[in-house]
Amino acid sequence: MRADRLVAALLFLQARGRVTAAELAAELEISERTARRDLEALIASGVPVYAQRGRGGGWRLVGGARTDLTGLTSPEVQALFLAAGSSAASPELRSALRKLLRAVPEPLRPHAEAASRARIVDDQDWSRTAVMASGPHHTALERAVLDGVRVRLGYARPGGVPHERTVDPLGLVLKAGHWYLVAGTPDGLRSFRLGRVTSADPTDEPVRRPADFDLTAAWRTLVTQLEDRLLAATVTARADQDALPVLQRLLGGRLSIGRLLEDGRREIEAAGPSVEVLAAQLAGLGARVEVVGPPQAREHLARLGRDLTARYGALHEAAAHSHFPLGTYYTEDANVADIA
Repeated sequence: MRADRLVAALLFLQARGRVTAAELAAELEISERTARRDLEALIASGVPVYAQRGRGGGWRLVGGARTDLTGLTSPEVQALFLAAGSSAASPELRSALRKLLRAVPEPLRPHAEAASRARIVDDQDWSRTAVMASGPHHTALERAVLDGVRVRLGYARPGGVPHERTVDPLGLVLKAGHWYLVAGTPDGLRSFRLGRVTSADPTDEPVRRPADFDLTAAWRTLVTQLEDRLLAATVTARADQDALPVLQRLLGGRLSIGRLLEDGRREIEAAGPSVEVLAAQLAGLGARVEVVGPPQAREHLARLGRDLTARYGALHEAAAHSHFPLGTYYTEDANVADIA
């Protein structure tokens, strides 16, 4: 802490030009006696600081000397404040940026200040749902990673019952708006989505870190394994042209669009975790998509069709024979609006 305080004292001197021991003590939240000792320590370490007695006195840097503790270039300063200077930054980060701003050379400060105001992060989508929510245990897991201690982790998959296990937290990763914990387990490296963590209790045991562990390389391996599972099956189909935008939104990079057919449709190929999941996804487009293969995809669609007919067929039959056909809406004054 002493080294950090001396750096903070030097930056305060640099920013103010002249300070009293009382002003430095208030800034660093220390006693005046400690502030004087810190200023004397700067002199002893070779920093050109001198004390001026009398009215208007205080502590100054000799000849207005300045020190650049950052070594940052203008583009680096802007990139740093753009990345971390948003209104969504934590109080600790905003405090760190204010301190860093004092260390930035005077000509670069306007660039840094402009960059800190140039971007904000809104973590809600258009339905006002948080898309970057990390869960209530983010801070505890981050602390465990930094302190290098094992954690008793409660975790529940969607629709599942929470289970607790002891893991070795090795790093945190932000991917597509979601935070993940990379941790060592008895079954090897695993990733845990923080939004599904139900508890995180640090232990007194040190983390068991693999030799030469590299978080970037470990994450790439985990991503590759997950992608292999997510893309384990493919389905081929023929799609109407007006269905392509919907398919692209639904499947993203898992959709491959092939050649144009004589009837105006397109050949497509969709990848997913299983044939059944893909068939269910494509079923929502109705007759606009005709699944060609594999056979089990067509069989699954036929079963879905029979289940839907059993569920809704009787309703449709009753509506067809009623005074008010299915697919129309009657207002109080008997005007009809088509909502099909």
